[in-house]
Order: sequence, then structure tokens, then C-alpha cells
Amino acid sequence: MHRRTAWAILIVAVITTSVLVYPYLRLDVDDSRLDVRNGLHYSVLVGHIWTAAVALVLGPLQFMPTVRARRRVHRTLGRVYLLAGVLPSAVATIPVALWSGRLMTQIGLTTAAVLWLITGGLAYRAARRRDFAAHRDWMMRNYALTFLAVTARVLVPLLLLVQIPFRGADPGSLGDLATSMIPIGQTLGWIVNLVVVESIIKRRPSEARRVERLS
Repeated sequence: MHRRTAWAILIVAVITTSVLVYPYLRLDVDDSRLDVRNGLHYSVLVGHIWTAAVALVLGPLQFMPTVRARRRVHRTLGRVYLLAGVLPSAVATIPVALWSGRLMTQIGLTTAAVLWLITGGLAYRAARRRDFAAHRDWMMRNYALTFLAVTARVLVPLLLLVQIPFRGADPGSLGDLATSMIPIGQTLGWIVNLVVVESIIKRRPSEARRVERLS
């Protein structure tokens, strides 16, 4: 990943994180953007959001050449990303998805959470084996799943716009339609991200990948 790309992703991640976290700064259940059943539901949701924010912001730093060149810093940030971001957020995603009551959300987000954990584990295992090319590939896939938080919020308005010519632009119906588009955006988000990342990985020159393995 080029430095400019990493910086662009970091800026987008910071902006998105600010928007996501803001309603939960006061830890007031009345400020929640999602309907919650009880205190446990709210606590798990807050834990998911805050730890996802850690992963979302720290992820791009791992792809910056200046950070990667400082191996101790890179390793430390990577462990924080996985242990304080991906792991707890993915675990919390599953009950949050199941509590949503929407089948597509339950299937889509639970699948994403499981893949998030698997790719994180494979990235860590590759690093331990000093297979840095595989480590980088798995981290790219892992962050693609992390970046779902951004992509889903882009896809939902786009899906809504596509529907307007067929359903009209009545404010009341648009609100209900936007709500119905959220599970679709959540599921398509991580699929689109993984497809994009896989295409990037496939295009990487084989010689560059071989050098990474030997470094």
C-alpha cells in the first residue's frame, strides 16, 4: 500500500470513528443510535464500537512504510490492533448482530466477525513464522473487514439513491427504506472490501512478494 493511500485511509478512518463514537461519549443509553433492549445490550454495543474504533484508526498505520521500518513500533501497534481492537470488537459483534432481530444482519455481521477473527489469527501466525508477505496479505484482508464500518455507511446512501426513481422521494418512505437498506449495506460492505483487496493482492508482482518473504 502506498503512503498516500495509507494516509487517505487513515483520515477517512479518523473522521468515521469520530462520527461513530460521538453518541457514546457520555455513556447515556438515550443517545444510542441503535435500539437496545437493556443495560447489557448497551454495554456490549459500546464495547464493540470503542474497540472497533481502535482497530479502524490503528490499521492504516500498519501499512505506512515509516512505521513498518520501525519493527518494534510496528509489532506493538499490530498487537494492540489485534488484541485491543479486532478481538474484542469481533467477539462483541456477534451478540450485537443476533440482538438486531434482522436475519440478514445476523448472518452478514456474524460471518464478517468470524472472518475478522480468522484473518487476524492467520496474520499473526504468518508474522510468527516470519512469512511477512503472507502476513501483509492477511492483514490487508483483515483491515478490509475492519473498514466495513466505513464502506457500509457509503453503500447505504448509494443503495437508497438507486431506489428513489422507483419508489419516489417521500420523506416518510425514505426513512423506512434507508432502515431496510442497512443490513444489505452491512453485508455488501465487507464483501466489496474483500474483493477489492484480493484484486490488489493478485496484482502485486510475484518478485516483490518473494523479496518480502526473504526480508
